[in-house]
Amino acid sequence: MKTQKPNILFILLDDYGWSDTGCYGSTFYETPRLDQFAQESARFTDAYAACPVCSPTRASILTGKYPARLGMTQWLGGHSEGKLADVPYIDHLTTDEFSLAKALKQGGYKTWHIGKWHLSKHNEKRVETYPDKHGFDVNIGGCDWGHPFNGYFSPYGIETLPDGPEGEYLTDRLTDEAIKLINEHQSSDQPWFMHLSHYAVHTPIECHSHLVEKYRQKARMLGLDQIDPFERGEHFPCEHKKEDYIIRRKIQSDPVYAAMVENLDWNIGRVLDCLKENNLEENTIVIFYSDNGGLATAEGSPTTNAPLCEGKGWMYEGGTREPLIIRWKGKIAPNLLLETPVTSTDFYPTLLQAAELPLIPQQHCDGVSILPILLQKQTALDRELYWHYPHYSNQGCTPGCAIRDGEWKLLEFFEDGKLELYNVYRDVGEKHDLSKQYPDIVKALKQKLDKWKIDVNAKIPQPNPNYPS
Repeated sequence: MKTQKPNILFILLDDYGWSDTGCYGSTFYETPRLDQFAQESARFTDAYAACPVCSPTRASILTGKYPARLGMTQWLGGHSEGKLADVPYIDHLTTDEFSLAKALKQGGYKTWHIGKWHLSKHNEKRVETYPDKHGFDVNIGGCDWGHPFNGYFSPYGIETLPDGPEGEYLTDRLTDEAIKLINEHQSSDQPWFMHLSHYAVHTPIECHSHLVEKYRQKARMLGLDQIDPFERGEHFPCEHKKEDYIIRRKIQSDPVYAAMVENLDWNIGRVLDCLKENNLEENTIVIFYSDNGGLATAEGSPTTNAPLCEGKGWMYEGGTREPLIIRWKGKIAPNLLLETPVTSTDFYPTLLQAAELPLIPQQHCDGVSILPILLQKQTALDRELYWHYPHYSNQGCTPGCAIRDGEWKLLEFFEDGKLELYNVYRDVGEKHDLSKQYPDIVKALKQKLDKWKIDVNAKIPQPNPNYPS
């Protein structure tokens, strides 16, 4: 007799944008398996990451805490200064945190991590901070690396993933490992939690040549190869890139990135097929999500998050609004579109509640269970969402913070104290700053934001004494 506790498959992508999937509006990238998956699932329009860069969001998923409260506000290894000096941050996820994996393991789950970790300071090989120290029984591919430094084709050089045959592709390999674990566990009644954390679509942008050629031909057929996809913007505000310009991508047309997206879609389909073949569809919660927005303004700018503003590394919607699709057959209605704003701290209490395990409010203190939303027992959550990114990003944003309260979003930039107000229901692209028209709303949101910064002990950057006057 199979256990009634649901298995949990959490598919986490890296740098995958809100509009990179067909069901979210992409017309160039092809994602047939994800589009079909969305028809069987709940799809969120207003799901967010707790930070516009990777490590803090990943930590928020596993702890249920905002990055500012954790003290992990930057990707691990990042450092940059401009008019403001950088602020310190913790460089690994401490074992003092009772992670989601620990909670599920305590509740009887087998726990597996596959793929990117990057909750240890990069390039330091501190194995005492790896997934197996945070409640995962198995760690395949998780280390201090934030991206595959040797590229996506074997030999990878990832210390926790033996190299495959020369030319093997990393996304294919991680999927093989996931399928192998599921198949090997099939005879057991023990429920499992798989944290399948792909390195894709982080740079370097690489994929199988036959797929790349397919999208080169598609771009030619659509005339996209005749359009300059880039727009040169302002100089970077951070000191180490001050001679460079921000380069914004205007259209989705990069054939290599498109190939990576299709390959991911195919591999996600392979795992979904494995669940079906093992009669696990009905008793497995499947989550599809990304850690921050697509890379749209730097490092080759391979995608655009339009109609959202900007992308990875920015406090605007393109940096933090994410695709989120959740399937639980027989529990969550198919083809369900949900507009409730949710964020990455919510996964912890949601999954505990779904597994009928005790909540741990002192741990997941910044998250709320969205299970009532998913089961259509509730339509709204009475809370605000917050972001704090007190760093200069590699993609062009200056240090700041933000709050979303209902239809309103307020951004505060620390260099000059500038405040911007947007109605993100009506203006998802954040094109119209309404701060001058609605000063009372600005004041009320700023008061909430200031109180929250105190509550989480948010570090505020100070003037850089070494910055040229």
